[in-house]
Formats: sequence, C-alpha cells, structure tokens
Amino acid sequence: MGKRSIKPGAMLAPVPAVLVSCEYEGVRNLITIAWTGIVNSDPPMTYISVMKKRFSHDLIQKSGCFVINLNTEAITRQVDFCGVRSGRDVDKFAACGFTALPADVVSAPLVAESPVNLECRVVEVHEYPSHDMFVAEIVGVHVDEELFEEDGRIAMEKAGLTAYANGAYYTLRQRQMGRFGYSVMKPKTKKRLNREANEKRRAQKALAGRKAKR
Repeated sequence: MGKRSIKPGAMLAPVPAVLVSCEYEGVRNLITIAWTGIVNSDPPMTYISVMKKRFSHDLIQKSGCFVINLNTEAITRQVDFCGVRSGRDVDKFAACGFTALPADVVSAPLVAESPVNLECRVVEVHEYPSHDMFVAEIVGVHVDEELFEEDGRIAMEKAGLTAYANGAYYTLRQRQMGRFGYSVMKPKTKKRLNREANEKRRAQKALAGRKAKR
C-alpha cells in the first residue's frame, strides 16, 4: 500500500467539536471549537485554540475563563450554527434555544442542553500566527444525572457524543473495540468483564421489558 504526500496541514482527526461558552461584563457568547484537548491530569488541564479575530477571543481573554460543553447528536445542528455565525450579529443562546445555567466557579455560563460541562480558568495564553491557545485548569465539572449508573459510573456511551473529521460531524454510536489496557489484559480479567457486561445487558433488557408492560 503506497502513500501520497500532500501539503502540510491540520490533519489530526477525529477531534471533538465542542461548544465553548464565555461571558464578560454581561456580554456572553457561544463558539464552536474543534481544536481542544487535555494537557495534564493533576491538576486537570485543557486548552482551546481560538482565532484572534473571533468575537469570543476577546471575551475569553478579558474574563480569563470559559466553559467547554460537550457536543451530542441532539444539538449538533445548533453547535454548527454557533461555529459559522458571529456573536457580534446574533444572540446564539436565543437563536439556538439554548439554556444558560450559572457555573459554580467561573463567570461563563453552562449550556444546559449539553450533557457534560467543564468549567475552565485560563492560566496561560500562547500566541500563534492565526490562533491563540488558552491553556486552562478545569475547576468544575457537571454531568447530567441520567448518565450515572447505579454503581456511580458515568455511562458516557449514553450521551450520544459526536466527533469531527475533515469538515464533517460523525456520531460515536459504534461497537466498543476495547477498554484501556485491553491489549495486555489477562484472560481471567477479560472473562470477568465480559460476564459483567452480559449481566448488565440482561438487566437493562429486563428493565426495558418491565417498563414496556406498564
């Protein structure tokens, strides 16, 4: 199998297209960001790269904070809208029907319709020709109650999250290939995990059956 060399570019994919909310002195906005990720685990730290000319850039720079709201299939159309329209011209919360909730720590609002919200406080800004990278500490996390299992585990697979690659949005509703470390997992551990997964599926199926009979 051969390879074809092309012009260098931002070809890393897939990436999460998240909805970032920000606010400064009563002016709030939403911006879609695909260039984001985790940079440290303790303390938990993330980053977003924002074009200097974007309306949200100034709000984030002055406020020193933002909220990352994870994108789902249910709100992808609105998230896309927030990436192509400017907050200088339209109130994106109103246009998209999003509900703004107060955060616990930062001044930027949460988006209620997103299942997971990360409150972020900017600690560093790295300037580049087209974008500025806002490195931030995650100082608060909010998760929808519906995603919690009885044992306290967060079932992210139920959130309907999406990914972004080469200009298009994709769902993540695919078969799980494995969990972290499965390449070196002992047969005994793998057997136990499969048994637990099967028991969980049977319990969920039984619960669905009982609800259907009501």
